Amino acid sequence: MNEIFSKINALAEKYKDYTANNLSKLIKIKSISMNEKDVQLELKRQMEEAGFDEVRIDGLGNVIGRIGNGKRILAIDGHMDTVDVGNIDNWTFDPFSGEIKDGYVHGRGTVDQEGGPAAAVTSGKILKELGFDKDLTVYVVGSVMEEDCDGLCWKYIVEEEKLIPDFVISTEPTNLNIYRGHRGRMEIVVKFRGVSCHGSAPERGKNAIYMAARAALEIEKLNERLGTDPFLGKGSVTISEIKSGSPSLCAVADYAQFHLDRRLTWGETKESAVSEIEEIVKGMDATVEILYYEELAYTGLKYGMEKYYPTWKIEEGEHVVQAGVQAFEGLFNKKPLIDKWTFSTNGIATNGMYKIPTIGFGPGNEVLAHAPDEKVLVSDLVAASAFYAAYAYMI
Repeated sequence: MNEIFSKINALAEKYKDYTANNLSKLIKIKSISMNEKDVQLELKRQMEEAGFDEVRIDGLGNVIGRIGNGKRILAIDGHMDTVDVGNIDNWTFDPFSGEIKDGYVHGRGTVDQEGGPAAAVTSGKILKELGFDKDLTVYVVGSVMEEDCDGLCWKYIVEEEKLIPDFVISTEPTNLNIYRGHRGRMEIVVKFRGVSCHGSAPERGKNAIYMAARAALEIEKLNERLGTDPFLGKGSVTISEIKSGSPSLCAVADYAQFHLDRRLTWGETKESAVSEIEEIVKGMDATVEILYYEELAYTGLKYGMEKYYPTWKIEEGEHVVQAGVQAFEGLFNKKPLIDKWTFSTNGIATNGMYKIPTIGFGPGNEVLAHAPDEKVLVSDLVAASAFYAAYAYMI
């Protein structure tokens, strides 16, 4: 294997500028969720140019590139949609310049997370050049709508495309560490129904805002007593939005609602999280609902799922993790850090929903995800393109 590792490293370095330039082209195309068409066409072109055996775009708009025809399937996933730039005054450079300077590629999406797919395209080029012939099919997937709804793209791929990998690498940023899980999350709305009356005599009505306020203080306390996991950490809950309504500003509010961001650690479930909130609002005229996501993809297809994103983790001794360790050590002659993400990824679907063994390895530091002045080291792209190719030999 040492010879293969040496060849992979040499080719990854040889194609350093190729990878950086491909990423630069992607960054120049604004691609927020549901508006990914142009960046997907560019990614498809790059895969075709790299010599993939087949490249297609599915009904939801995911780009799927294939190398090989083996019985086992490895999928390398990276989402191509990004968040918007936020306050442009917080940036010191053009978010869509794609400038390659001082060893970095600059711009929105370099870290979160078009750098991963750009590196994966190069890994495909490397595998083709090496004449990869293991009994393994490698799919590189440039997925859509992840920023809006984690895992929706993989729900479509598994349930509609019937593409079910044996192993998955998520290319979300890991700072070149190997990640094996993260907390789950869910979005909950709690609605309170009051009775309006004239504001000059509030005792005649039932103020929904007061109900919501009492519940909000109990939810603050709930956050402090939620469980923890030695690897994934503590569950959490926070109110991220509150709304109310009344017939006028001179009337008691007859409606209030708040939105909960609930992060789920190991052992917490959709049912347990809902039950905790229902216990808090018991006796109030209130309902607790898990939100449902359904939007139009850029292809015109409407598709959706419940906004429950399951917790997942893979044990360190599992083959899918250890194959990554072997690839990392063979390429870089050092031991990897094995860790977890703080945020949520498409792993909630591949492993959380469908139990497909999944790990994470990606270029860039997640601290820069969704932040101004986002940029990724070109050396990270080189390392990632080598890792994905080496992993195909090790799995």
